Amino acid sequence: MARNRKKKGLPVHGWLNVDKPVDITSTQVVGMLKRLFNAQKVGHGGTLDPLADGILPIAFGEATKTVQWAMDADKEYVFTVEWGRTTDTLDGEGEVIRTSETRPDRADIEAALEGFEGEIDQVPPKYSAIKVDGERAYDLARDGEEFEIPSRRVFVHEARLIEMPDEDHATFHVRSGKGFYVRALARDLAGTLGCDGHVSKLRRIRVGVMHEDDAVKLADLEAMEDREARLATLLPVEEVLDDVPDVEISDEDAAAIRQGREVMLMPHVVERWRTEKNPDPDDRLALAMAGDTAVAMGEVRAGRFQPVRVFQM
Repeated sequence: MARNRKKKGLPVHGWLNVDKPVDITSTQVVGMLKRLFNAQKVGHGGTLDPLADGILPIAFGEATKTVQWAMDADKEYVFTVEWGRTTDTLDGEGEVIRTSETRPDRADIEAALEGFEGEIDQVPPKYSAIKVDGERAYDLARDGEEFEIPSRRVFVHEARLIEMPDEDHATFHVRSGKGFYVRALARDLAGTLGCDGHVSKLRRIRVGVMHEDDAVKLADLEAMEDREARLATLLPVEEVLDDVPDVEISDEDAAAIRQGREVMLMPHVVERWRTEKNPDPDDRLALAMAGDTAVAMGEVRAGRFQPVRVFQM
């Protein structure tokens, strides 16, 4: 008979707003933090390429049940495009596959950028984590396989030119929705301008409610000798659920919900959720809170809270 294996590490729950340095993968960051916090379960809320730095949301324990909300959140980037060379990875890590002498001026760049705001079609880079017939696109690309990735609709809230330090480089700020690739924007912008280009520098400055001003550096976490000091940097599990309306429940109801049972809500709680907190009458999603503790994600139906995703903390 199979024996239950004891989980390695301690139960740690919450989000960490990490400022990832360059030259390290998102997976490596997860491994480092799992060791530093001696945590049982750790994941991230959206990959950041090794050559990119900036905000990498890290989920511990029960926070991993909310990762999708971090991945779907709006994001902001500051990045630099180097004109004149296109690489196979669309960034500075790849092999140069095409060059040109054309250099766009400020007026042309700003005019072209207008076509990349709002809802646009974008084909993700071949060197990406997109799955094609069950395989990661970057694996197929590295193996020299021929394949196509279908375009997808993405939303760009804002795209603007910040500066042009010289004729070979231009720095941009972009605020986008989910599924957007900066490298694909650089590729398509260069194509519109009739030149070549790739991303030479990329920094993600915001993911949802997590901003670079509040981020913690890996080096600072490693320098902390006190585990309690590290734990104090964690944000609550519900940090990324800022757009999910909450409903107030009692400690007694919280115990029932943690057992997977639905509970009856007080009429005034339902009314407040419906009129003050929930902007979409067709959306029944709610976050059950017992005081300051997140208990579960679920739905409000006929005056009852039906748990869908329970947090065991």
